[in-house]
Amino acid sequence: MELRHACRPPNPAGSLMMWTPPPRVGGYDADWPHEVRRGAFTMAIRTIGLDLAKSVFQAHGIDETGATVLTKRLHRKQMLPFFSKLPPCRIGMEACGTAHYWARTFAAMGHEVRLIPPSYVKAYVKRGKSDALDAEAICEAMQRPTMRFVPIKTVEQQSILMAHRARSLLVRQRTMLANALRAHLAELGLVANPGIANLAKLAQKALSDKDALPSYARITLEILVRQIMALSEEITTFDRKLLAWHAESEASQRLTAIPGLGIVTATAMAATVTDPSQFRSGRQFAAWLGLTPQQHSTGGKTQLGGISKQGDRYLRRLLVVGATAVIRHTKDKPTPMANWIRKLLEKKPFRLVSVALANKLARIVWVVLTRKEAYRPYQLAA
Repeated sequence: MELRHACRPPNPAGSLMMWTPPPRVGGYDADWPHEVRRGAFTMAIRTIGLDLAKSVFQAHGIDETGATVLTKRLHRKQMLPFFSKLPPCRIGMEACGTAHYWARTFAAMGHEVRLIPPSYVKAYVKRGKSDALDAEAICEAMQRPTMRFVPIKTVEQQSILMAHRARSLLVRQRTMLANALRAHLAELGLVANPGIANLAKLAQKALSDKDALPSYARITLEILVRQIMALSEEITTFDRKLLAWHAESEASQRLTAIPGLGIVTATAMAATVTDPSQFRSGRQFAAWLGLTPQQHSTGGKTQLGGISKQGDRYLRRLLVVGATAVIRHTKDKPTPMANWIRKLLEKKPFRLVSVALANKLARIVWVVLTRKEAYRPYQLAA
């Protein structure tokens, strides 16, 4: 009795046709990356969820019926050859590191690319944690009709935002060094007034007296002062670059007319929010920045907590810092915004008022960017 393989179809007697086993999902030949052949049927890939990584990527593809037709690991050098052979399809990725680069690359190949916030993908992850499950969750999240996507940034956008991130890093490093220098001077009985300039003057005064400090203390203070001065020069270089970009951006120039928005905040906002029409209202824009209260509702009872702190942390921090400066310098002025601030300060603590003003500033930013009009304080701030 002839034994046959369970998956092998019978071969008619005398037939010269050799049977070829069906390819494994994810293991088919790279010459046909867009399809999986099973018998006489061919299922084309319509949607791919791609889990990004540094070296090894994971792809999960489905056809128009939602059936899985692709589960494949790709090394970095295989990415471009693989996706360049695909017919146009939808590719979804989490909006994380390198996502915008790959989105621009795939879009240039003719694919429809969607970036999803990672927090929105988490709900679709099944039990366990693996790259394959993450790719499947991305593919599932892409198909939701109410899913919100992240706009793809251009190279120019990422370049100016790169300058912002580097400047912010240098500012933090300078603050750390200044705090250390201030503490060391206090141990020697020298207390500096607030500000980097006052701190540097006091340190230089202490170093000018050669006999006043021990040798190790002198070396320490000299190194810290040099580091602070070097970082200040680099920060000034970034400020000049941001000012030059601001002079060429109409949106950034309109934003600087809003109280609390300087060159740094305006350029960061203009570079990040290139399409304000994606937000239906100013409140939705403020919610995207994490400046709206979290809602906890159940059984018909609604409770509002602190702000959600979702979205772009850098933009949110800049708005809160700008709002704090506005409260300190304009609360005594006879303007509608100052009147609103004074009334709120009578009932609420300072920090809460600064966050509330940051929320108002975010809504004003959305109006200015959407309408492409100049800021009119008595109409927008009321």
